[in-house]
Amino acid sequence: MECCCINFKELDPVIEKYKDSKGSLITVLQKAQDIYGYLPEKVLLYIAEKLSVKPAKVYGVATFYTQFRLKPVGKHLIMLCQGTACHVNGSKAVENAICEELGVSEGETTEDGLFTLNNVACLGCCSLSPVMMINGETYGKLTPKSARDIIKDIKASEESNKGV
Repeated sequence: MECCCINFKELDPVIEKYKDSKGSLITVLQKAQDIYGYLPEKVLLYIAEKLSVKPAKVYGVATFYTQFRLKPVGKHLIMLCQGTACHVNGSKAVENAICEELGVSEGETTEDGLFTLNNVACLGCCSLSPVMMINGETYGKLTPKSARDIIKDIKASEESNKGV
């Protein structure tokens, strides 16, 4: 659920810096996502107002580029490649195993907020196919079992960190 009270204090200097630069919308959206972790609707509307751009344009850019997220993601963002090499080498079976392990479908976040699974078109690691990236770390030559094991290891690490 989105908070109604978003603080724009960190975003204002970004907007101020780029407001007179033509073509700066993507940069402002990137920096806003860095601040908030995703792009809440209120942030999109605020950016549109402050940059004097139609909200539809801001929303159009935010939904066109896959780098932008309109919903919060889990602490561990799993990007599973579905490119040709990965697909041919079993990425769908890996996806099914991950979905089963986490109890979510592609694009969803686990109830505990730990994991989000997103399919992506290509991670550029074809020689490692099938491949996934979790928080910037690449895991290649995946099988359904190895993917499950990676998820289980992260879960176990999270559990052991709770006691610290």
